[in-house]
Amino acid sequence: MTTMSASRARIPPDAFNRVAYKGERIRVERRGGPSVFIICEEDAALLEALEDRLDLEEAREALAKMKAKGQKPVAWEKAKAALGL
Repeated sequence: MTTMSASRARIPPDAFNRVAYKGERIRVERRGGPSVFIICEEDAALLEALEDRLDLEEAREALAKMKAKGQKPVAWEKAKAALGL
């Protein structure tokens, strides 16, 4: 995740304070359409946790499908080596 100061992002202090201290969510529009949202750190942590949970569910489903087909997962070290990482 990229971190940027509120002044560099040009977030007005009143908007920053409403998000940071009151937990409000602000949609910033550009040319009439939504562009970005400003959310508090608590909301961002919740979104990260939800994403992690979905990723875990997908990984478990993929492993179950592999096992059902009699396949074995590839070790992480072997996968990284194959990808040149």
